[in-house]
Amino acid sequence: MSFASSLIISPNVEISPSIFGFLDSVRDGSQILDSSRFFSRNRAANLMNKKQKRVNHSHSTELKYPIPCQGGYGSVIAASMVANPAGEMAVSAEEKVYNVVMKQAALVKRQLRTAGELDVKPDIVLPGTLSLLNEAYDRCGEVCAEYAKTFYLGTMLMTPERQKAIWAIYVWCRRTDELVDGPNASHITPSALDRWEARLEDLFQGRPFDMLDAALADTVTKFPVDIQPFKDMIEGMRTDLRKSRYKNFDELYLYCYYVAGTVGLMSVPVMGVAPDSQASTESVYNAALALGIANQLTNILRDVGEDARRGRIYLPQDELAQAGLSDEDIFAGRVTDKWRNFMKNQIKRARLFFDEAEKGVLELNKASRWPVWASLLLYRQILDEIEANDYNNFTKRAYVSKAKKLLALPMAYARSLLSP
Repeated sequence: MSFASSLIISPNVEISPSIFGFLDSVRDGSQILDSSRFFSRNRAANLMNKKQKRVNHSHSTELKYPIPCQGGYGSVIAASMVANPAGEMAVSAEEKVYNVVMKQAALVKRQLRTAGELDVKPDIVLPGTLSLLNEAYDRCGEVCAEYAKTFYLGTMLMTPERQKAIWAIYVWCRRTDELVDGPNASHITPSALDRWEARLEDLFQGRPFDMLDAALADTVTKFPVDIQPFKDMIEGMRTDLRKSRYKNFDELYLYCYYVAGTVGLMSVPVMGVAPDSQASTESVYNAALALGIANQLTNILRDVGEDARRGRIYLPQDELAQAGLSDEDIFAGRVTDKWRNFMKNQIKRARLFFDEAEKGVLELNKASRWPVWASLLLYRQILDEIEANDYNNFTKRAYVSKAKKLLALPMAYARSLLSP
């Protein structure tokens, strides 16, 4: 249960890693391609040489996300600093995520101050390399068109540079996800993920391993994209290798950030903020993060039965206990009144995150809003389908019909035209 599709994946997408040809290179380390064959590294070097200092902010030590309360869920304050058994203060999941958001927002604002509005121009490339780079982007576009049709359609409104960059991010995310969720997942070890992360670091320094990596390596030289969300997604894959239970929502929230919220942080620098937006950069990133969390929570609720058959339960253990439920109830697949009440509260929480996400979509560059609105509307409908199935997500898979998807597209397009 990794990678939640967040801003850039259509629901119910499956993809085989064989089309990428990367598993062997992750295991044994394929030959690195010389970056000079693909693009100039000047801009990449500038980004990598500037070490991002921790952002100073006046953020309170108390943060908010939905937690159980009488009669359902509310936006209840949750302490961001908690004591570990040794009596030391540990940073909560939400605080960890907030720090990443602030770092990325600061990176974007710094570039906006130095370069004006984010209208990206192609880098100067060495003779003979432009065709190779174009071929790399074209291949990313083909993969996106084949496996994320709705989203690919939405990217057609973007400028060519933004369009290609989003395709490159999409492909890297899918390749990363397939490491632990694909047909060859049983062969993946923690050391394989370590090699994948080392490969990512080389990519950010202008040393791509293959053609698809080259597209992303070029993208990160043109947009203020930080490496941390990419590394955090890999950490989410590590989590799936070692963890199958979550004690509370704080643990689950961090997991949802790793495998889905990260995609929002990767994508916003490419999609861009509307020139007439009055919202703060941080608020736009928080909304993108909320959409990733909402989508992943929706995936979790949709796939309870499927995950249980693999011995996994992606639900807060303490909240299950409060509802009078146990792991045995999940594995037995019993739809009882206790289960229905539990699911109602979980769905309320997911919808609160969708509501938070809506606040930021209109702040994006107008040409980038359509695929985001489509993702939001389609994923939120999955929650409706779970309710329509009488909360039986053990043996019935909630899905949005093709007819409803087709109706959602013009609605998403209409909303994308509204002003911030």
